[in-house]
Amino acid sequence: MQVIENLKVKEKVYIEKLNNGLTVMIIPKEGIKKKYIIWGTHYGSNDSKFIVPGENEVTEVPKGVAHFLEHKMFEQENGRNSLDVLSSLGVNANAFTTNTHTAYLYEATDNFYEALDEFMDYVQHPYFTDENVEKEKGIIGQEIMMYDDYPEWKVYLNALEAMYHNHPVKLDITGTIETISHIDKDILYKCYNTFYNPSNMCLVVCGDFEPKEILKEIENRLIEKKPEGEIKRIYENEDESIVKPRVESKMEVSIPLFTIGIKCIPPKQKEKVKTHIAIEILLNMIAGESSKLYQDLYKSGVILNMPSFEYEFTDDYAYILVSGASRNPDEFLEKFNQEIENYIKNGINEEDFERTKKMIYGEYVKEYNNVSDIARMFLNDFMKGVNSFDYIEEISTIDIEYAKQVLIDNFTTEKQVFSVVKSN
Repeated sequence: MQVIENLKVKEKVYIEKLNNGLTVMIIPKEGIKKKYIIWGTHYGSNDSKFIVPGENEVTEVPKGVAHFLEHKMFEQENGRNSLDVLSSLGVNANAFTTNTHTAYLYEATDNFYEALDEFMDYVQHPYFTDENVEKEKGIIGQEIMMYDDYPEWKVYLNALEAMYHNHPVKLDITGTIETISHIDKDILYKCYNTFYNPSNMCLVVCGDFEPKEILKEIENRLIEKKPEGEIKRIYENEDESIVKPRVESKMEVSIPLFTIGIKCIPPKQKEKVKTHIAIEILLNMIAGESSKLYQDLYKSGVILNMPSFEYEFTDDYAYILVSGASRNPDEFLEKFNQEIENYIKNGINEEDFERTKKMIYGEYVKEYNNVSDIARMFLNDFMKGVNSFDYIEEISTIDIEYAKQVLIDNFTTEKQVFSVVKSN
């Protein structure tokens, strides 16, 4: 078992790659009552075109299958719903689908191992019939319509659609009512058998565990499966340019919502963590709570609270999002871009830079206080091909020169989009 220790946060992660290809990560937290487990497969809404290991033909499935599959996994052949079984044991269970992965999880104070029986059973035993698939279409269809009515979702999705020509990241994770109408049990089984192979999965546990003991408990509940070869994922060629610089929608909102999107070039493997940290520092310096821009716009009533920041990256796409509510979104955009120009032209203030860096380091350290934050972080970073400890280690290596280069490379107005949702 590989052990990686980080002395700065006084944490260890134990990593074991089992014979079936499953990666297990164990982060012990002695004396903590809560236990958290998350089991993820590297399969998300982006993966609708692929070549199954051992096959030559391309398989293309309707958009929304990964999310549909996540919904269906809880229903068992014995008529029980695993989510209900887990809830009856007093554990807090859930699941989610992203663009890149699907995850099943629960948090427990008591009955952890009883819940583990059910948890590892349902993830390994799908049960799809014509009838239960058809029934689910109605449930997911309602969910799709509900999201269509959310202004926050609309402003976000519009930004992605304005950035990306062909890449499926621009599409709704749930699919559409039209695309899910083509899903049947055979499609679900094919995607399950392709992507839910242990060699395409990672299981993370965090809590008061002895690593070898919990590893044995996990191994005892695994059904025998052989590791598969690499799944070839196929995406359309994506131009570096944006689709359009601005998109505006009208919905019922009391104050206009906005999202600034910046289409970036995906960072190289060695630069993933450093680029991410530098972008976090820059965004907080430009428009974070202690920034001059935020203070001025808050006092004048242009913005009501601090905007949220997101930097998302994979091997084949990356983007920055700045989202918020503003009485005058265009003024915020103008001032935001002026601040970027100012940083490029006049340089980055060293005092502000160091203060922001310390603040972000503090946020990273705080994430290690909570078992759910730790486990989700390690799974999410694993799916991106990085180790979570790297953020703690790399932040000290980032200086002003590096940050300025990241600013010049990524914060370009030619690749910027502006999505706004205003009142009807």
